[in-house]
Amino acid sequence: MSEALDKLEQDVLARKEAKEAENKNVQEANRVKRTLKRKKWVDWKTQDDEDAANGVKRAPFDPADRIKRKKSAILLSYCGANYFGMQRNPGMQTIEEELFKVMLKHKWITEDSFEQVQIACFQRAARTDKGVSAARQVCSVKLPEELNLEAFNQDLPEEIRLFGVERVTKGFNAKDQCNARTYTYTLPTVAFASSSEETPPDQETYRIPPELTEKVSETLKLFEGTKNFHNFTSKKNFLDPSAKRFIMSFTCSTPFQSPQGVEFVTLKVKGQSFMLHQIRKMVGLTIAIVRGNTTTATLERALTEERLDLPMAPGLGLVLDTVHYERYNDRYGKDGIHSPLTWEAQEQQVREFIEKYIYANIYKTEAEQNNLLDWLSTLHYHSYDTRREEATTEAGGGQKKNSNEDDDGEE
Repeated sequence: MSEALDKLEQDVLARKEAKEAENKNVQEANRVKRTLKRKKWVDWKTQDDEDAANGVKRAPFDPADRIKRKKSAILLSYCGANYFGMQRNPGMQTIEEELFKVMLKHKWITEDSFEQVQIACFQRAARTDKGVSAARQVCSVKLPEELNLEAFNQDLPEEIRLFGVERVTKGFNAKDQCNARTYTYTLPTVAFASSSEETPPDQETYRIPPELTEKVSETLKLFEGTKNFHNFTSKKNFLDPSAKRFIMSFTCSTPFQSPQGVEFVTLKVKGQSFMLHQIRKMVGLTIAIVRGNTTTATLERALTEERLDLPMAPGLGLVLDTVHYERYNDRYGKDGIHSPLTWEAQEQQVREFIEKYIYANIYKTEAEQNNLLDWLSTLHYHSYDTRREEATTEAGGGQKKNSNEDDDGEE
């Protein structure tokens, strides 16, 4: 009997010791966790000496990492003639690449943001393709409060200028908050001369008659309203909801002469958003109709389910003119904290830049290279009828893209 009691006592004692050991382990684990959570004091001199012995050097502290940055909207103008578009593209010379390099140099963005601009919440209002310029491009990005625009612009190429910075709301997005975009297309009036003439008119001496200007305006007006523009972009079918776009206005200016003596007009189109190549195809078809290569019946068919072969005008004359923020301005522009994104104070500087770099390049290139005249000679190759193949070569086309996404910047 006593042996049984002794054995029971030993079992109880053993369980008690095991429990105490388990509790000690738990306590030790909790102590380690608490220690790890505490912020340890680091003796950097000792740490640096140890790292140096191992061939490791601590990165120097970058004050830019501690600068407080707030969401801002920037007003940008550029001539895209020598660039492969607005959007950053590895290995290519683009507007954004030049912009980001200078932002990094002036500590407007950090090294991490330069590598991944999403960190700085960067967003453009519209994309522009190879060779396409912008008069008033707007981008949103987090920037420091103290900025030196004059010093910044000195480090940018002369054909790119940043004219203004405005503080915006935390949730502002240059693309999403933009409720309309205006583009212009500037071209010699000789483009509208009748194609039936045996001898093509001279670009320098041609002057468009008033009745032909009126025909241009009437044709452009046919694009206004909400219509299905699947024929005016790439790889979109009629049933795709995104093929429907709202064109608010499409007008033609009065003729004017360039410094070289060539007569030009400027077509101006305003819409909520545009698809890849949409504006250039609308301009291309308008020219073909006015010249007599086809009729307005082709335009009417192009807005139906049929898939037609339509021309696309060259990219040289296309300019992103203005991005509109009426809804944002109505809601926040008068709250006493934020300014409306109308950029009135910068308008004179912007106009001077446009004339000197953007339009001057269009006038000079057309006079020297006859881009549009060469393109006009390809109009008769188009059938203006149902396409037999889903993919056709676009005469006068620009840079190809793999994406079928909306550009919201046309090109």
